[in-house]
Amino acid sequence: QVQLLESGGGLVQAGGSLRLSCAASGRTFSDYVMGWFRQAPGNERERVAVISWSGGSTYYADSVKGRFTISRDNAKNTVYLQMNSLKPEDTAVYYCAADNSGRWLPRIFSSWGQGTQVTVSS
Repeated sequence: QVQLLESGGGLVQAGGSLRLSCAASGRTFSDYVMGWFRQAPGNERERVAVISWSGGSTYYADSVKGRFTISRDNAKNTVYLQMNSLKPEDTAVYYCAADNSGRWLPRIFSSWGQGTQVTVSS
């Protein structure tokens, strides 16, 4: 499986921006659909954004559409999540995930990072 390492989380005021990065290693990065998920205390894990193998297709949850942008650099084996206009309700642990099943928008991702905390203060 591919190994994933997230970075870029932190504390930001409402209305601010953060960019998360996820570096992948161990397998051919372009073979993987990449996704960002988040989980707040007491809540179920939520799929935030997904990007296809070449980056040509993206998916966003309604809650982040227009504010977040997912992108990938296959030469750097890295996927990004640019988060703008952050709200307190965006506070969560954000996880990077990868899947090489060949399915677009897989229900289950096969590899997960350890997560990075994002806290948005009001």
